[in-house]
Amino acid sequence: MAEVPAVDVLVMGAGAIGCYIGGCLASEGVRVFFIGRPRVLEALERHGLRVSDLDGGERYVPPGSLHMAERIPRGVRPGLVLLTVKSSGTAEAAAELAEALPPGTPVVSLQNGITNAATAAQVAPGLRVLPGMVPYNVAAIDRGAFHRGTTGRLAVQDHALLRPWLAVFDSAGVPIDRHANMLPVQWGKLLLNLNNPVNALSGLPLRQQLMDRGYRRCLAALMDEALEALAWAHIKPAQLAAVPPRRMPTILRLPDPLFKVVAARMLRIDDKARSSMADDLALGRRTEINELCGEVVRLARSNGARAPLNAKMVELIEAWPRRPQPLSAEEMLSALGLG
Repeated sequence: MAEVPAVDVLVMGAGAIGCYIGGCLASEGVRVFFIGRPRVLEALERHGLRVSDLDGGERYVPPGSLHMAERIPRGVRPGLVLLTVKSSGTAEAAAELAEALPPGTPVVSLQNGITNAATAAQVAPGLRVLPGMVPYNVAAIDRGAFHRGTTGRLAVQDHALLRPWLAVFDSAGVPIDRHANMLPVQWGKLLLNLNNPVNALSGLPLRQQLMDRGYRRCLAALMDEALEALAWAHIKPAQLAAVPPRRMPTILRLPDPLFKVVAARMLRIDDKARSSMADDLALGRRTEINELCGEVVRLARSNGARAPLNAKMVELIEAWPRRPQPLSAEEMLSALGLG
């Protein structure tokens, strides 16, 4: 029988976020085990894991220091699990975690959307699943190389099980903020993530797309619908950007020269950054559009209202495989009825 490696942190989903955070931890000597798909694991086995950021930081973990597999090895007992699979894989991943790990193991959901932690907790009731939020953009820029192109701090629901890990994450350059209630934080992030489909359909790097007022008008309209739905539901989203959520649509609609000045902090994005949804479209993978715009549609519907622009954006993303061509700002505005 193969020897079971000692594991501090199990990364359940070796994608861009899982590899970046896991790579930062591993570079500081944390014993990280990555669970992922063969395509990613083969790249890590050959090239190692390199993580970088917009401040010029770079860390490298050589192949011989990486532990990884497609499924959780029998007998692995991590102190912490980072759940970083795509939303569509949450239930399956949680079932595997429940089968492999002892009761009470803390699991932090670092996924987009609102309901992933609840889904995982329902499938794996014996584990201690906590909702979390990743504020920054991470892109795969080469085989085994992942780049953080924006700023921010991880957010996690406060729990005693996490407190021994705070200094560990801080020293690895992925600091954590704790919150008693994560729902406002998750909705604050979802509002920003409404740019993911806009960016994906534009075919442009994130910063270049945000410098085009036409695309910003599309995002502002999606945000307006979401903010209205949140108001009906009596949910006040947390402020995660440089300005309060309610002011964001107005700022997005400013003319380009004025926007560049007013939103200087928002535009601290390097040229490598793009949305994860853009990567999904490029690779023919299922996107998280139903966990983003679809969540807005469902929230509005729960209050007897509609969110037709977010519903249309779901349609546009789902139609991409039949017409895999970027939309200009004018085409996107017209498709949303904003032209």
